[in-house]
Amino acid sequence: MKAIFDKLYDNYHQDLFQYIFYMVKDRETTEDLIQEVYIKVLKSYQNFKGESSEKTWLFSIARHVTYDFFRSLKRKRNRISDFFDWTEKGELIPDEKDLPEEITIKNEQMKQIYNYLDKCTIDQKNVLILRYLHSFSIQETAEILNFSISKVKTTQHRGLKAIKKLLKEHGEKGGDIL
Repeated sequence: MKAIFDKLYDNYHQDLFQYIFYMVKDRETTEDLIQEVYIKVLKSYQNFKGESSEKTWLFSIARHVTYDFFRSLKRKRNRISDFFDWTEKGELIPDEKDLPEEITIKNEQMKQIYNYLDKCTIDQKNVLILRYLHSFSIQETAEILNFSISKVKTTQHRGLKAIKKLLKEHGEKGGDIL
């Protein structure tokens, strides 16, 4: 099992790490989640039937772990929100946390696109990250996300359209356009 795990780690660790990092935008959280992915991989590898590629299977696990993280985060926020009486202040405390400084994208235009991913739906964000940042095919993306091929195509089209619109609006406000 160690040899199999080492092979999976060597071949896919960087891609898995980047995928989760693009989703959560925090290095420590990414490291925690990637560890959860590997634990699930070790526990369930004997059930891997080879119906998809190992990479597709790994990214599917990473997607589920990331979604579970967001669900738990939402539950925590709801518990905290329920604990305090927010009606006196009229609004929630704003999150002042900036994007992580470890963003490896140095090009300003790519930073804009990276930021615009946050304005897309979670499905659009997932499809665009898998398709363009990790170069998965439409078929592989559909398998990872458990979508139909037509849903991947539609979601990709709508995500690209949303980013293009944001880029155009940014250009009209005096920014650079791609």
